[in-house]
Amino acid sequence: MREAFGISEMKQGARRAVSTLTVAFSMAVASSSYADSSTLPPEVGYNYGQIETARSAGMGGALRAFSNSTDALFANPANMAATRVYHLGALAQIYPQADRQTYGAAIVDSIVSASRLAGGVSATWNRQDPSGVDRTYFDVRFALAYPFSDHFFLGATGRYLSLKQDGFPRGLYSLHPSAAAGGLNDKAIVENLTFEAGLTVKPVNEVAISLVGQNLTDPGNGYLPLMLGGGIAYGSDLFTVEGDVLGDFTTYNESKARVMFGGEFLAGDHFPLRAGYRYDQGAVTHAISFGAGYTDTAYSIDLALQQTVSGGASTAITIGFTYHVETSGMAPETDY
Repeated sequence: MREAFGISEMKQGARRAVSTLTVAFSMAVASSSYADSSTLPPEVGYNYGQIETARSAGMGGALRAFSNSTDALFANPANMAATRVYHLGALAQIYPQADRQTYGAAIVDSIVSASRLAGGVSATWNRQDPSGVDRTYFDVRFALAYPFSDHFFLGATGRYLSLKQDGFPRGLYSLHPSAAAGGLNDKAIVENLTFEAGLTVKPVNEVAISLVGQNLTDPGNGYLPLMLGGGIAYGSDLFTVEGDVLGDFTTYNESKARVMFGGEFLAGDHFPLRAGYRYDQGAVTHAISFGAGYTDTAYSIDLALQQTVSGGASTAITIGFTYHVETSGMAPETDY
């Protein structure tokens, strides 16, 4: 009876978590639909082309060293091989002030290959400021990672971006319009294939050090900025703390840095709680973030809220869902 009551209580907790996250996301979508146009510069609203999962957003973006699963596909491809998983994920993110919405799906598998090669693929659609700059893009990624040992992981991602821009930014930017700023009659102004690479070293299981390069072909535009960075993290079964630094060499007239710190604590074996901080030297903003979720053997659902506390108001609400195929009996059996 006690065990049955515990299972029932767990299911009720899961239903409450899903209900709360659904309501919060619905409110975010509703608030974004009332915006006439973005109140942020296009570069800030675009978020430098970064795709954030709810876990990453909740930790302030500090997840390059201790990411895994679908988080690793966007943060550091090397970490796809750091854990044995077969996960299907979906994400959605709303920026009310930027009048921006992002929706995407991803798959990461590090189980099926007998060589322990991990693979991942994602597709993401984004629309930003339809009453102003009216920027829409489609982002596709394919990544591979290999664990050379239990202490060294290497990965790379091929990324294709197709972006069109059909309107003019407002305010200062509208004083100096250009063909690129105003779009080209519904045609893509960016169609680039680039790649990213990452490595992670774990001197011991609890410590991870990473290096990541993004858009390494250096397309020379702010839609795909060349960025180099990394992170250092300490983690256990109950908590993780991490600090990341990322250099942006393209978006602004000179190189700018973003500094991120984040932490995560697992409460009651099922409820991850997260918090983070981010300083953006280019936009000169400080932001804090919070996140929570529910995780079980079969699935997890997460919610994150980011808010700037200086340098202009900017809010981001991110929700994510992950299905764990390896625990469902659907994944192929392996002998390793």
